[in-house]
Amino acid sequence: MTRFTRAELEAARDRLVPDVVADGLHVLFCGINPGLLSAATGHHFAHPGNRFWPVLHLSGFTPRQLKPSEQQELLSYGLGITNVVARASARADELTAEEYREGGRQLALKVARLRPRWLAVVGVTAYRAAFDDLPHSRLRSSGGTPMARVGPQERTIGGARVWVLPNPSGLNAHWTAQTMAEEFARLRVAADPQA
Repeated sequence: MTRFTRAELEAARDRLVPDVVADGLHVLFCGINPGLLSAATGHHFAHPGNRFWPVLHLSGFTPRQLKPSEQQELLSYGLGITNVVARASARADELTAEEYREGGRQLALKVARLRPRWLAVVGVTAYRAAFDDLPHSRLRSSGGTPMARVGPQERTIGGARVWVLPNPSGLNAHWTAQTMAEEFARLRVAADPQA
C-alpha cells in the first residue's frame, strides 16, 4: 500500500470517492463517509484498521478477501458501496447533523433509482442521524428515544429493505471481526436471491 504524508492526506479532505454501484444489486453497503485515506486512494474502506473487507469475506459475501483496490469486483457478486455523506473527513464526528440528514435524503433518492434489494448501513449511529427525520420514521419511541438497533429494520428506504450493520471501523471495539462477520452473514442469508 502506498504511504501518504500527512499533507497528502489533508489535501484529500472534502474529496469524493466514487460509488461502486449498479442497478438491481443484492446489497448496497453504505458507509458513513470516506476517510482521508479512502479519499487519497479513491477506494472505500481503505484504512488498514477498517475491518470491512475481512468481515465481508469472513461472512461469505466474497470467496476471498478483496483489497480496497479491488472494490469494483463487488459488482460481480451483486454488491455495491456508497456513503451517507459523500465528502471525506478525518473523523465522522466532523460531519454536521444537517450533512447527515441531507445525506439520508440523497441516499433515499439514489436507492430508489438503483433498486437494490437491501440497503446495509454500517453504523447504527449514522443510520439514526441520516434517517431520523424521513417521513414515516420508525426510529423513535413515543418518548423520542432512538430505537434503531443492529439488524433488519421494519422500514424500507427508496423501496429497499434496510439492515443496520456494526461499524467496521477499528475504533469500534464493541464488535470483533468474528461477531461482525456473524451479523454480516445474517444479512447475506436474507439477501440471497435463491432464497
